Amino acid sequence: GQLSLIPFEALIDEKNQFLIENYSFTYLTSGRDLLRMQTKRESQNKPLVIANPLFGTSETIASVSNKRQSITATRNLSDTFFAPLGGTLQEARAIKTIFPNADFLTEANATETALKNTNAPQILHLATHGFFLEFQNTAPKTENPLLRSGLAFAGANLRKGEKDDGILTALEASALNLWGTKLVVLSACDTGLGEVRNGEGVYGLRRSFVLAGSESLVMSLWSISDYVTREMMTNYYKNLKSGLGRGVSLRQVQLEMLKKPNRQHPFYWASFIQ
Repeated sequence: GQLSLIPFEALIDEKNQFLIENYSFTYLTSGRDLLRMQTKRESQNKPLVIANPLFGTSETIASVSNKRQSITATRNLSDTFFAPLGGTLQEARAIKTIFPNADFLTEANATETALKNTNAPQILHLATHGFFLEFQNTAPKTENPLLRSGLAFAGANLRKGEKDDGILTALEASALNLWGTKLVVLSACDTGLGEVRNGEGVYGLRRSFVLAGSESLVMSLWSISDYVTREMMTNYYKNLKSGLGRGVSLRQVQLEMLKKPNRQHPFYWASFIQ
């Protein structure tokens, strides 16, 4: 149930220490994930980073927030505005210094179509807005919960209603070809959320990227500032580059943040889980 939305790393043990200080964590969407891990596939392409999409309309006059605003409380995409995410451009540049051979798509090129056309990149990094539409009593009981969460890309504010409308639903994400992708990083707010269904984990982006074939996934449970996110992601990729494992790399970043006086609260270091 709601335990699917809690970072266990931030729980406290009997010695008043965070669990992350003594344990490593990996989250499974269901027991079937253990069976998937027995099948090894090779990546087809170099890493791909998609960041700072040009969402459209009033971006030129909108005040740029330094926080990836949580829009999980939204009930309808038609009245949702995706604010510019200029900070993600710096995030992409920081990653480029670590993985210079990666492909980078930003602004007008950061499209839903470009993502759909990708073929199992080794790493897929998506720095954009995530959304989750709360369930409404007016919605049909049969509605697929994977239609209620997703990611925003170039043109998302224009609502063109075309094939590429700038909105990638979790259902569409589940059809991506990521068999062979070692890691997907959803550097966006609230990407770990979705409708909680007992016994089935969370139906949302975390479920869809598993269905798409990704070996592992890093995602957020709440919004933190662009600056803190960039700090986390840059150090995370440095750890990966140095040969640390995907889970170990994230834990190392979080333990380092715990040592800093202004980063000790779980709000800062526990937002991302693998």
